[in-house]
Amino acid sequence: MMRTGTPVTVLGLGLMGSALAGAFLRAGHPTTVWNRTTAKADDLVAGGATLAESPADAIAAAPLVVVCVSDYDAVADVLKGPLHGRVVVNLTSGTPSRARALAEEVTRRGGDYLGGGIMAVPEAVGTADAVIAYSGPRSLYDAHGSTLGKLGTGLHLGDDPGLSATHEMGTLILMWGMLDGFLNGAAILGAAGVSATAYLPIARTAIDTVAGWLPGYARQVDDGVYPPDDGTVDTHLAAMAHVIEESETLGINTELPRLVKALAERAATEGHAASGYPALVEQFRKP
Repeated sequence: MMRTGTPVTVLGLGLMGSALAGAFLRAGHPTTVWNRTTAKADDLVAGGATLAESPADAIAAAPLVVVCVSDYDAVADVLKGPLHGRVVVNLTSGTPSRARALAEEVTRRGGDYLGGGIMAVPEAVGTADAVIAYSGPRSLYDAHGSTLGKLGTGLHLGDDPGLSATHEMGTLILMWGMLDGFLNGAAILGAAGVSATAYLPIARTAIDTVAGWLPGYARQVDDGVYPPDDGTVDTHLAAMAHVIEESETLGINTELPRLVKALAERAATEGHAASGYPALVEQFRKP
């Protein structure tokens, strides 16, 4: 295949990094790759990628450098040396403060920086189903949006380089909340002799229903006013007590429903017994 797109470098070839490099290759971009374990590059090299001997060689090979490694310490390790004329797109998970510090360091060394968060599994990378959120200078995102668009559907969140990491934190806790809720529910149903597969249609319906509440919840959170549109906190507390009682009867773990009930009890004690459930946001805002 003739590769006429913008040359790119991908540092880090784990499952996600390999998927990123593969998407660039399929889209016709000259792609240089580097990984500590060089064998992970074999399939990509067979597909047309160039394997660099060192991170510095990989960075020198392309103006657009995508980093997807284990953590920010690893990012700092692979980005040693000059970065003049390079745009670093960091798709490594980490905290917003680390992202902002890294952006300052990249700029100090002559480069430009975009932070990013991948909201997809590796198999989806390179398709519209892979959503990747970016933050950093809008002009920088616009200049490279066409190339980055080969990885999936891009969203620019703002000029603050830490915003993509902040959104990732919020998305991760949302994901874990849904998954833990499903698994806890599957444990309850399983103890009653119902398989997780049989529970799935009801679980999906419940998730879709709750998702429909989110626009209203978002408005209430932003306004700081919590009308009981789908029930009061006290109503939810009564249902939480039932979940705990049944879990005890079935002999399964009660930690998650007890935590949920404790947060709701605090909200009720602080004057939100007759408020809607979004009032619990005030509990999450506290240290």
